[in-house]
Amino acid sequence: MRIGIDIGGTFTDIVCIEDDGTITTRKVPSSVDDYSRSIAEALPGIFAERKLDGGFVKEVLHGTTIATNAILEGRGARTALITTKGFRDVLELRRIRMPELYTWNWDKPPDLVERNLRREVEERMDAQGNVITPLNVDQVREVVDQLLAEKIQAIAICFINSYANPTHEEAVAQVVRERQPELAVSVSSEILREVREYERTATAVVNAYVLPLVRDYMHSLQRSLEEKGVSAPLLIMQSNGGLMTADDCARKPVFIIESGPAAGVISAQGLAGRNGIDNAITLDMGGTTSKASIIEAGKLSKASEYEVGASLSLVSRLIKGGGHLIRIPAIDVAEIGAGGGSIAWLDAGKALHIGPRSAGSTPGPVCYDRGGTETTITDANLLLGYINDEGLVGGSLKLNRARSHEVLQKQIAEPLGMDVYDAAYGVHLVANSTMMRALRAISTERGQDVRDFVLIAFGGSGPLHACEMARTLEMREAIIPPHAGLFSAFGLLFADVEYYLIRTYYKRTSEVDLDELNSMLQSMEEQVSGLLVKQGFPLRDVQIERYADIRYAGQSYELTIAAPCGVLTRDSIALLENGFDDAHHRTYGHRAESDEAHTFVNFRTIGRVRRTAAVPKSNGSRSHSARRKRKAYFGLQSGWRETSVLARADLSPEPLSGPLLIDEFDTTTVVPPGCSACLDGNGIIHITIGERP
Repeated sequence: MRIGIDIGGTFTDIVCIEDDGTITTRKVPSSVDDYSRSIAEALPGIFAERKLDGGFVKEVLHGTTIATNAILEGRGARTALITTKGFRDVLELRRIRMPELYTWNWDKPPDLVERNLRREVEERMDAQGNVITPLNVDQVREVVDQLLAEKIQAIAICFINSYANPTHEEAVAQVVRERQPELAVSVSSEILREVREYERTATAVVNAYVLPLVRDYMHSLQRSLEEKGVSAPLLIMQSNGGLMTADDCARKPVFIIESGPAAGVISAQGLAGRNGIDNAITLDMGGTTSKASIIEAGKLSKASEYEVGASLSLVSRLIKGGGHLIRIPAIDVAEIGAGGGSIAWLDAGKALHIGPRSAGSTPGPVCYDRGGTETTITDANLLLGYINDEGLVGGSLKLNRARSHEVLQKQIAEPLGMDVYDAAYGVHLVANSTMMRALRAISTERGQDVRDFVLIAFGGSGPLHACEMARTLEMREAIIPPHAGLFSAFGLLFADVEYYLIRTYYKRTSEVDLDELNSMLQSMEEQVSGLLVKQGFPLRDVQIERYADIRYAGQSYELTIAAPCGVLTRDSIALLENGFDDAHHRTYGHRAESDEAHTFVNFRTIGRVRRTAAVPKSNGSRSHSARRKRKAYFGLQSGWRETSVLARADLSPEPLSGPLLIDEFDTTTVVPPGCSACLDGNGIIHITIGERP
């Protein structure tokens, strides 16, 4: 048995696949005080159902938003920074960029290290790694003692030009560990050995900020698994879609900031590839946030950096400064605070807003009847008839419709002078509009026509909203995969194990010392291969990928180009130059003249072990009884409609016209009037998007 576990702010999704393809699933409320507890409480029931025990588990694969949520909610460690004299304010000055150019009162997110905890020491390297000013070790000891007196919980160390020579950073880390061995230490040259001091500083600081929380969580989860008899390896999803060991994650948690969203995109890419879908946009709507990503020609969109902590977290070449920078490879995901548990609220002018605050799993939406007092998207969808009154997750989570009606009436409908159901539909539409910001951010705002893409919707709430969003965006088709509410957990089972290294090599391509370059690349390859072999993977299974960051001489930023493995020659360099010219033309619409000089900036090496997993099939069974119906509200034009309620397997290759409600254990798919749905041989729901009637 292999187990995939995806923890969100509201629900924890667990998928188990045995060697013969047998699938067992659970969807349980997340235990926010200790996320590992919800996992530990669910596993015994799974083992009992399958008549197995923890010894049958081959590996546990895990995706989590714990690091992301810590940054968004400001719950990270009290963090300090030690840096080179004169560079104390690099973190605060940032890139001197702001995402809202004409908003004069815009404020950047508060720095993760307050200024009095940013300390300087005497040291200096040049760009070649030669010592200009030796490290003042006595001053280091004094600074470390001062910071420890401030009751810090983590410390980041980042010196100018440490990417060329990390010895000074390593010496400071040794002093810190001698003074307080248990303190969380983040060394920039171990996290990101790359030129640019702000990017390196910001990444090291984010790593330090979440390190104690993630480290404690990893240890707690490993203990919980061991108590249930599970001694199998624990692998964690990285932001780039690869897996890393729990021990490495506990040292470098910055690599898992976007862990949860990445798993869903990996799963969607696999589904698209198996079904001949070249271009797709993914919508992953959970309980707290919604995430969108793009698949073009079957390939994921990836980036070398992104920002987290803004109202809309996304990767963008143009819009920067809205969040905390992380210079780590990541799947290109736009994330916004609009999930099923997101709170609907009115501002002073009585304009309706959604999120980013969420009711989470505790107390949860009002209808959960666990003490929630504020209207959420889930409450509105329940009143509209989209959600089964009998409860969620197979009826195990009972719902209080009357309580949702009472609170939405008081908080939204009465202040707006509206009928309660029109107000609920307004919440539904504003939620759609909020989430479409994320879809547009990864498509329209980057020159893509969304009408050329299929919408793949998943997550517990995604299928509820997919059709109306697709219709507004003039998309022609939406598809709902099997086990849609657990889809991200399935993505963990398809992910590869990956290790990633980067080294700065700043030289014009015409001046490259091939022996020096090939020696560095061979060392990087041996290092990533060694890490994978150390984790128990045979060397024969390790695949190496290599990339080069290149720019025209004099440019400020570079593009990443696939580079050949093996020994590089002058012909290889020429091919890289041509590849960069083509990429520059695709990205910016022009290329330089043939005699323009090119410059190498960085080389990247990825070690990968490919994985395979059983393909999830339909999780529905055909309904042998007469189809049920319930009333659902589809806005002023369509009003209340008597709507057929089906199981997934009640659909067939022959399209059925909406309105339809397809109830499942983990989600409900809403097919509004004017749309039609059918089921293919792989258990996927295909929805043709039509005009509003």
